[in-house]
Amino acid sequence: MTELASSRFALPFLALAQAQKETTHNEALALIDMLLHPVCEGISDDPSMLMPQPGQCWCVGVQASGAWSGHANHLAGWTAGGWRFAAPVESMRIFDRSSGGSLVYRGGAWSAADHIVLPSGGSVIDVEVRDSLAALVTVLERAGIVVATVS
Repeated sequence: MTELASSRFALPFLALAQAQKETTHNEALALIDMLLHPVCEGISDDPSMLMPQPGQCWCVGVQASGAWSGHANHLAGWTAGGWRFAAPVESMRIFDRSSGGSLVYRGGAWSAADHIVLPSGGSVIDVEVRDSLAALVTVLERAGIVVATVS
């Protein structure tokens, strides 16, 4: 017997002589749409307080409740047909609009990008080094890898 779903994200496959193939195909396309360029609105446990628009996604928290019950740490995407869920894979990275940084799925949980504090003050100030560090941090921020703050 052949597999009925993909191995990484459980995207449904069409089965030989399957009736209503468009249902399975459309479900796979909805999940691909959510996973192709993953962006979330933030991490949440309870969808009842949200007013989602089609195409918006959230990372489901560990205390998932309501419609998200049983989907802790999954990605939840809102579609015209309701919530669609995808289980993340190890090292998956998603951009978090609420923080402006990335979330990475490691060890069974989502973790936020590290915060880097840029240097300020001190008894010896090397302007060239600080400028180089600031440029490097800017590149990392634009890539969504870190979030910088000034102390």
